[in-house]
Amino acid sequence: MIALAATTALICANSATEKSPVGLDSYPEYKIDHRVVGPIRSIGGTLGGQYKAWEEAFRKFHPEARFVDELVSSEASIGGLYSGAADLGPSGREAQVMDLLPFVETFGYLPTGIIVASGAWDPGKKGGSASLAVMVHKENPLTQLTMKQLDGVFGSERSGGFDDYVWTPKYARGPEGNIRTWGQLGLDGGWKNKTINTYGYAYTGMRYFFQQKVFHGADKFNPNYREYVENESKMVDRTSKEGLRLTIDGMLADLSRDRAGIAYVPLHYAKQFPDLKPIALAPHEGGPAIAPTRESYQDRTYPLTRSIYIYLNRPPRHPVAPHLKEYLRFVLSRQGQEILIAQGRYLHLPLEVVREQLKKLE
Repeated sequence: MIALAATTALICANSATEKSPVGLDSYPEYKIDHRVVGPIRSIGGTLGGQYKAWEEAFRKFHPEARFVDELVSSEASIGGLYSGAADLGPSGREAQVMDLLPFVETFGYLPTGIIVASGAWDPGKKGGSASLAVMVHKENPLTQLTMKQLDGVFGSERSGGFDDYVWTPKYARGPEGNIRTWGQLGLDGGWKNKTINTYGYAYTGMRYFFQQKVFHGADKFNPNYREYVENESKMVDRTSKEGLRLTIDGMLADLSRDRAGIAYVPLHYAKQFPDLKPIALAPHEGGPAIAPTRESYQDRTYPLTRSIYIYLNRPPRHPVAPHLKEYLRFVLSRQGQEILIAQGRYLHLPLEVVREQLKKLE
């Protein structure tokens, strides 16, 4: 915390004419437009301590600002908004259908989601929502998939998918889209007739993100899909040996013994499993396949890059409340993104994404 405080002080002390200590010189410099006095109420996730770091730095510019936080879980972020108990909802995950429905039924429009960071690269014990990678056994000759093929492998026939909270048949597909053997992906020899065994998360933010990106929010998986939970999660059944094994480390151990298996998982979890390898993903048919690396997560070209959000209730065609806009401008500013780097958990946003998010505040 001392190192972070020192870095924060350095960042906040930089003037518009000084260079960024971490190379973000072209990012928008934070300048005060509106003096913030009084409370900003937030309910949601801690973002692994990142949210408090932003608040601490913001108060160096606005000493009369006061933060009233209930940072219990990202799952509470939208509920805090539609209940009227919060102004902002920090969240390490995307808003889900059952988050959005009560909000829309209350107000008649969607909450505004501001992307403030990209998923964690290697959070270690710090925690944090990480981007995903697709892993196979190192002896598997497969090196890449398209997102459509990933749907074929992990998904199943379905009658539709979601646009936000609306179920639509435009995302329907039939059983002809299922991919169940490695031969269907072009592997031959002893691989041709082997069944593809699929592994992944039980119901969590990670699984919902995967469903959104790959199935358009639908939830019909390959019937052989095997489910696991986070290693340190309260969801772990600690009353039995088998329950303790059904964690992500257990999943990766199982995958290490299964040459015909495939899984999605944050890349850093696989560091201790040398028999596994990540594969590249092509966002579109005929497009280039992109490997999961720090660089492709940082520039957000890898298709399974996650986003970190702060949600707010903004009625259509209404301005954002000045005190909230001021805080969100700070988070998206050069100084705010530098503090993100200093904290060392999530990846900072590319400049073009920062500009897109700032437009949402206009």
